[in-house]
Amino acid sequence: QVQLVESGGGLVQVGGSLRLSCAASGRTFSSYTMGWFRQAPGKERECVTAISVRGGSTYYADSVKGRFTISRDNAKDTVYLQMNSLKPEDTAVYYCAARSWGGRSSWYSTSEYGYDYWGQGTQVTVSS
Repeated sequence: QVQLVESGGGLVQVGGSLRLSCAASGRTFSSYTMGWFRQAPGKERECVTAISVRGGSTYYADSVKGRFTISRDNAKDTVYLQMNSLKPEDTAVYYCAARSWGGRSSWYSTSEYGYDYWGQGTQVTVSS
């Protein structure tokens, strides 16, 4: 089992920045791919970004490329999401998620079903 707790959400104006954190506890954090997803009202949960176990590989959705940065600190069992140049369409509940290798063919997935553990989510609201 892995427990994930997000923090850092809030209300920010257009063009502003926020840094989300996700602290993990339980099994070895460094053995999991970590992802950030978001879900806006009435929309499906979408994968924003993911980072490999040592941080050497990353994935970003086109909608956030150049604005968001994912990073991890395995010594602190924490993954971060730095969000810059925020737009109203970034408003959503943001979730972090952990994915084990388990014989899977890819180190990451853009599907929520490709992740094994989830945090409770943190609200990000971008006001115009």
